Amino acid sequence: MLLRLPTSLPEAQECLTDGATPVGGATLVWAAWQRDGFPEQAVSLREVPEANVLGAGELGAAVLLHRIDERVPEVLHRAAAGIGTGAVRRTATVGGNIVGSTLRCLLPAALVLDARARVLAAEGPFEADLAELLAKKPLLLSLHWDDPLVSGYRKVAEAPGGPPPLVVATAVHPGARPVLRVAVRDGYDFLSESVPCDTPADTVLDALGGTAMGSLPAEAREVVREQVLSALERADHH
Repeated sequence: MLLRLPTSLPEAQECLTDGATPVGGATLVWAAWQRDGFPEQAVSLREVPEANVLGAGELGAAVLLHRIDERVPEVLHRAAAGIGTGAVRRTATVGGNIVGSTLRCLLPAALVLDARARVLAAEGPFEADLAELLAKKPLLLSLHWDDPLVSGYRKVAEAPGGPPPLVVATAVHPGARPVLRVAVRDGYDFLSESVPCDTPADTVLDALGGTAMGSLPAEAREVVREQVLSALERADHH
């Protein structure tokens, strides 16, 4: 297998035109390739500057998870810090986690940030929403968002050998009418809802309960309630 390491977007486009298979940190695809056979050529974005951005409102797909720090909102920082072991976080990438994994531990954080994706096709880079990113799985270059007032993240302790642990992410976004966004990973399913939050906390919770969040199991609904109340309280003091 030929691993290609482009150093610019035009070079990366050329790799895609030649049919190279995108590879993140290879923490997940390697085992599948060993089982199913290796592609003739793969492409990594680790040398492409646009895929290595990390800072105000942007996070590159080639960034290793252990590098994600306080430069991004709390929800994203904590989500990254809770993935796998230290060894995994030193090799796994943002793009590999969101596009190449079924667990998608960073996805709830990206959803509550209302993140937009910059992706690369053979024709060039373009913007996509997260739904398109997950459905079509183009080559992710970076995520972009507008910073929230506050955000929060909780990952419930997992049972060994069981389904993926419950994850609840929250963020309050400013505006003429502030908005609360909540995303949940329940098993392998993801839910994301948003409601206005310029009313008393009970009213916000009632509105959220009228969405698909209301159909979650009781234990999950209780975690959502705790996280929402925490986010609203911190937003009030912001």
